[in-house]
Amino acid sequence: MSVPIKSVAEHSPASKHRIAAGDELISINGSPIKDVLDYMFYASESVLTVVTKGDGKYRIHRIEKSEYDDLGLEFETYLMDKKQTCRNKCVFCFIDQLPPGMRETLYFKDDDARLSFLQGNYITLTNLKDEDVERIIKMRLNVNVSVHTTNPELRKLMMKNRFAGEKLKYLRQLTDAGIILNCQIVLCPGLNDGDELVRSLTDLGSMMPNISSIAVVPLGVTKYRCGLYPLKEFTHEDAVKNLDIIEGFQQRFLSEYGTRLVFASDEIYLRAGRPMPDGDSYEGYPQYENGVGMIRSLYDEYTDVLEKYPPDFLTAPREISIATGAAAYDLMRSLAEMTEARYERFRCHVYRIINNFFGDTITVTGLLTATDIMEQLTGQPLGTELLLSKAMFRRDTDIFLDDKTAGDVEEHLGVKITMTDSDGDKLLSAMLGV
Repeated sequence: MSVPIKSVAEHSPASKHRIAAGDELISINGSPIKDVLDYMFYASESVLTVVTKGDGKYRIHRIEKSEYDDLGLEFETYLMDKKQTCRNKCVFCFIDQLPPGMRETLYFKDDDARLSFLQGNYITLTNLKDEDVERIIKMRLNVNVSVHTTNPELRKLMMKNRFAGEKLKYLRQLTDAGIILNCQIVLCPGLNDGDELVRSLTDLGSMMPNISSIAVVPLGVTKYRCGLYPLKEFTHEDAVKNLDIIEGFQQRFLSEYGTRLVFASDEIYLRAGRPMPDGDSYEGYPQYENGVGMIRSLYDEYTDVLEKYPPDFLTAPREISIATGAAAYDLMRSLAEMTEARYERFRCHVYRIINNFFGDTITVTGLLTATDIMEQLTGQPLGTELLLSKAMFRRDTDIFLDDKTAGDVEEHLGVKITMTDSDGDKLLSAMLGV
């Protein structure tokens, strides 16, 4: 087993030992290297024996460096091999509900434990073998797990994978070994909610203290859900029923373990018509990227930083607009009104964009498309800038899910587009133009 070396950083430990692009990395300190986790783990030592192969010859390099300093090797791919694809056909899978004709990368389903450790992706455990779990334990890799249910038979049904139930054994094996897990449950009414949710939270709570947090989020149903497993939409009644269960477990876990442990997504609170908990209740927002606490966090950050700029800060009139998904509309409207009340020369139009592309049941801002924004804002007063969340765009680009760009929207609407972060300070700065 070997990994081709694409390039070697100048002045790095590897370059000083004449390891070159085109060589193959064979082993470090006697351990074969097959991917980025092996490389990071075994190359972290200060004294290394590195075996490479070049021009048909094996070479042994004895390298001394500072602990955790990188060797300086670069490879063809980030993982040093291919991503592991998902083997499940989950009944609620959002990717299966995408329309045809979108860019190819949107249809890729990863289920890679390495990306869970490195980037926070969630894995289902169904790709893991015993030796993979042993490696996670050896390397002390904390991972994120899509649990959905701890009922083995129900898990098989929900994931359409006959091994999904038996793989639950890895939860106990990992937590018993001291591996920290963040978990998520996608709630599907009539399947894993109600009494099944009680069972799952009870089972996960029994694995404390090494379950770090649990996010409970509702399924998303698009208008392209055709020929798939029949699922109910997540209603107000579903939200109320399951939120009562979650909040009951929060009190129980807080009493037993000193942590609420399980957190409902913002969407569940919105659908239940209940106010968001205070910031302290989110205990540092461990499931922020799962849509848990985003509204509370942004509101608190924004109101705190609003005092940074005095009421006479704006010396010239400023008129802007914000386009947002239905779920965040009330929040953005309240922030705009708060800002208008503080600055006499400030005016902000906030527009709720209905997601016609995926269906109006999809309310999150990050799934809005340029097409819907252009159609719904044509002819509307927009001011000198239109603020759009970076969540709408492909990472580090200005490309929307429908492959149109910010430039396309600017040209169509005749207004400057400014991308904003979901950070109170940066949002206010963008709104005030500073």
